[in-house]
Amino acid sequence: MLKFTCCDAVKQFSGHATAPLLRGITRGYERECLRVDRNGTLAQTPHPLALGSKLTHPWITTDYSEALLEFITPPSQDPAFPLQFLRDIHRYSAQQLQGEYLWAGSMPCVLSSGQEIPIADYGPSNAARFKYVYREGLGLRYGRQMQTIAGAHYNWSLPADFWLALQDCCSAGSRGQDFVSERYFGLIRNFLRFGWLIPYLFGASPAICESFLQGHPSDLPELVPGTRYGPYATSLRMSDLGYQNRAQDQLHVSVNSLLEYTQALEAAIRTPDPFYAQLGVRDGEHWKQLNANLLQTESEYYAGMRPKRVGKLGERPAKALQTYGVEYVEMRLFDLNPFVDIGIVPEQSTFADVLLLMCLFRDSPPITAREQSENDENKHRVVNRGREPGLQLLVYNREQPFRALAHELFDDMQPFAEMLDAAYGGRRYSSTMQGLRTRIDQPETTPSAQVLEASRTQGGFFNFGMEMARQHTQALQAQALDAATLTKFATSVRDSLQAQQSIDSAEQGSFETFVAQYYA
Repeated sequence: MLKFTCCDAVKQFSGHATAPLLRGITRGYERECLRVDRNGTLAQTPHPLALGSKLTHPWITTDYSEALLEFITPPSQDPAFPLQFLRDIHRYSAQQLQGEYLWAGSMPCVLSSGQEIPIADYGPSNAARFKYVYREGLGLRYGRQMQTIAGAHYNWSLPADFWLALQDCCSAGSRGQDFVSERYFGLIRNFLRFGWLIPYLFGASPAICESFLQGHPSDLPELVPGTRYGPYATSLRMSDLGYQNRAQDQLHVSVNSLLEYTQALEAAIRTPDPFYAQLGVRDGEHWKQLNANLLQTESEYYAGMRPKRVGKLGERPAKALQTYGVEYVEMRLFDLNPFVDIGIVPEQSTFADVLLLMCLFRDSPPITAREQSENDENKHRVVNRGREPGLQLLVYNREQPFRALAHELFDDMQPFAEMLDAAYGGRRYSSTMQGLRTRIDQPETTPSAQVLEASRTQGGFFNFGMEMARQHTQALQAQALDAATLTKFATSVRDSLQAQQSIDSAEQGSFETFVAQYYA
């Protein structure tokens, strides 16, 4: 039977009197997207000046590479706003591209050598140089190819009034921000237990361009010449090929408490690693990485979900969390949907809202080392073999049928879909969950199966991805923005360039001192 941390709370927030507190849920998206040339090769051009300064623009920046755009929506309590704003960002950005396309999928286009993947250059200031050296270190440690993988992150938080009401209902234990942080960490632990549903339902990277392997051997079979695939894979992006790099397996970052989590990250950015030391930190005046420790910064730690807190300017993430507690969570498991021009469909956030609420209210004991191995293995199986007939997952060391477990989770989530329906009116959450549930018994309807079929019929992953990139970019370019929106983006570009100029012209001390102060 489903266990809750406080049964009365579930009943309370399902009622029409208290449910409206959930209308204060704040959401936002971050979407990464590669620029490619007309041949589908990674763009070698600088970040377009017409998009503003990637160091200071609030909505349009770059991630690892100069060619890897990152679009960020402002936080909003309107469930429809993030995707509406994201579409405006796409329309504006696509119209500034000269002969280039926005690549459609998560796994990259044709890549040549790693050294031809340009690292994002943010300018001459110490803050900009810090970002560049950090990225150079990522390339040195993990290879630049891995840094060209794109995804979508979903930022999510509950309002202060909700936390006060929940605290009154579940009165035992901590109070104030300590209570909030503890419950967010409970949510994160449950997400590690059940987050495998995300790649199954929304994974869309079952195939890759052979160029991504850079000549390394792979046990992935060939779909057509130039394309490798997992016959039942859902998200190779989240497999060992992608973000889940084996180099971080020994970090052991606990999410059993805020203290354990931040202490582990603090230790990792201060504990030397012999291999990274051998690579070297500096070559004369040239910095190759920020340090030779297990992590250069906390952001290097790859995780499906992160607790977040906006700190003061220059404040390290772990320090901000230690000082102020958890403000929101960042869910990082969404692949880009290559069939959609902005890479994300509305039901993704609808499903995430329900799943995250269930994870919050559900009993969430500490995760043992045994359970952590089990959680990792379940995710590994789903991203690599999620659509395999007869797939089994582990529950308390026992093999259990995937489909039965997935249906059981949908049963468990139903009260929270109804809770959100009560908050917003209508049946959008319940009907969306009902539609997504059919994918459990019909794996051919999942995005991963559809991507595989399209790649097969169009002669390979590259042909499919290139056709989607052309179609989406041209469609976005054809969608004119209204005058007010155009003015808003033009103003944001101008302001960001002025802000960059101000930063660049300010007095700069030595970079070595700047780096030392960051870790102090």
